[in-house]
Amino acid sequence: MLSLDVKTERWPLKEPFRISGYVFTEGEVVVVTLAQDGVTAQGEGAGVYYRKETPETMVAQIESVRSAIESGISREALRELLPTGGARNAIDCALWDLEAKRSGVPAWKSAGLQPPGITKTTFTVGADTPEKMAAVARRYAPAPRLKLKLTGEDDAPRLKAVRAARPDAWIGVDANQGFTRASLEALMPVLQETHVSLIEQPVKVGHEAELDGIQSPIPLAADESVQGLSDIAKAKGRFAIVSIKLDKCGGLTEGLMMARAIREQGMRPMVGCMASTSLAMIPGCLLGQLCDFVDMDGAMFFTQDRPPQVVYRDGDLMCPDMGWGMPAGKAPLAAA
Repeated sequence: MLSLDVKTERWPLKEPFRISGYVFTEGEVVVVTLAQDGVTAQGEGAGVYYRKETPETMVAQIESVRSAIESGISREALRELLPTGGARNAIDCALWDLEAKRSGVPAWKSAGLQPPGITKTTFTVGADTPEKMAAVARRYAPAPRLKLKLTGEDDAPRLKAVRAARPDAWIGVDANQGFTRASLEALMPVLQETHVSLIEQPVKVGHEAELDGIQSPIPLAADESVQGLSDIAKAKGRFAIVSIKLDKCGGLTEGLMMARAIREQGMRPMVGCMASTSLAMIPGCLLGQLCDFVDMDGAMFFTQDRPPQVVYRDGDLMCPDMGWGMPAGKAPLAAA
């Protein structure tokens, strides 16, 4: 018999984190625990804030399909049962973990990937004053890759301050839907002057047609515009890169499908994350093996993390060889 336990956790951030239209002070996650034949497995979902997902809505979704889960649902059937989002992500990742722990075959091997190891990730600088953003960028040295959160207002001084602070760094920017075509074109000379290499989600969802015919020398990446597998085709011709988040697409199962489909459409896959603990970072890092860009720094913003922890060092993310997705007996899944 398979049993399901669901709980909500709140993890305080080290400091408030600002993006376009939102300020976060904590990470709210839902943890799904599955137990069967003495084996315990877990998955974590943070949800999608701009889709109004909350711990309460995710828990309600999970409880609505409790009987199907406890009857032994497959990951494929789960994709048909629940929509994309954080609830499905938590269950899907728990199912991957359960399979690994019961079968003795690591999740990375079942997914046709390599063992988790060192991943090159970007480090995110939240939107703030130019001085504070420059200070954060300096604090990340010698990490070679930075992603700056912009808002669509007063962004030029931010870009110049960070570039002056880190003349050596690869820089991408994420507008989180904060630009219009006009404001993007107005900022483009500064984006080029500061050698920005990627522009993520410049315009609002539903306004992607604003990008038709735009002459951008910097690759544009879709994030909020592509939630799951069914959205990929509409990104072609407007975006060169598509960001996959397990909380958006509903888990590693669909994330793996998306990475391959994005390449088939002639675009480049990227993997990102919400503010989540190491329990959510590890499956995302597995997906990162199929992606050209990795943005998996979500666990480093908390005052504490859960073991076994990923390690951030000098621009690298190092996954443990134990815990999530590994055969039973490799490590405990104790909460912090």
